[in-house]
Amino acid sequence: MALLPSESRRQEELWRRLAEVDDPELDEPITDMGFVERAEVTDDGRVLVDFRLPTYWCSPNFAFLMLDGVREALDGLSWRPAYEVRLQDHMFADEVNAGVAAGRSFGQIFGDLSGDCDVRALRETFHAKAYKRRQEGAILDLRQAGLADEAIVRLSLAGYEARHFPEPEAQFRQRRYREALLQRRPAMTLKDRAFQTWEGEPIGIDGLEAHLGELRSIRINMEFNGALCRGLKTTRYKQAEYVGGEPTLVDFILNRVPSPATDPATSTPVG
Repeated sequence: MALLPSESRRQEELWRRLAEVDDPELDEPITDMGFVERAEVTDDGRVLVDFRLPTYWCSPNFAFLMLDGVREALDGLSWRPAYEVRLQDHMFADEVNAGVAAGRSFGQIFGDLSGDCDVRALRETFHAKAYKRRQEGAILDLRQAGLADEAIVRLSLAGYEARHFPEPEAQFRQRRYREALLQRRPAMTLKDRAFQTWEGEPIGIDGLEAHLGELRSIRINMEFNGALCRGLKTTRYKQAEYVGGEPTLVDFILNRVPSPATDPATSTPVG
């Protein structure tokens, strides 16, 4: 049966909100990773979400962080529905599902099993990695557009926001870096430099290459983990492989990981 217009809008809003939730370790939307197996708005307006990770033993703190993000996304839906989120086929599925539904913290869910895991510190670590990965893509896109390094390191937030990139991938990276920047420094002004270290130090021209080397190593590590997750999920559920422009394990084996300033479909320079 076809969805009514209002139902269709709700379904679109649901998926849009879920796409804003990232895998904290990979900085990629959980919808792109294929972790959301079902997101359904029922006839009475309730929401049902089924969530599945690549392996039965995926780290429970990662599962908690993602499902906590899903809970926050569902709380932000315009019609304020009742909802049920179900982690499937995981060794701690029952504990995580019950705990997230009750609004409990990671420590409250796992008690002594949580050990000395500091989820807030873990979030901070992942936010730092995401910030750095996005910053590398932003800088390389500006280089690809012909902006000199001297101009890049001096570029203000206003100047960065005013840059127009014709490629959709570069537009996406521009938006994502801006989000990470303002999340890290919500009080920054349009006159402030767009490119600072995670600690808030300006990036000088003399240190730019070394800084980019650090960012590249972080990106490659995150992309490798992403390729591994996709491979494990594909193998576990015998699904047709879907890469969508992201590197696969073969790319790492053959040392052909594309730069974020290239077309991910062809690994050739954009433009």
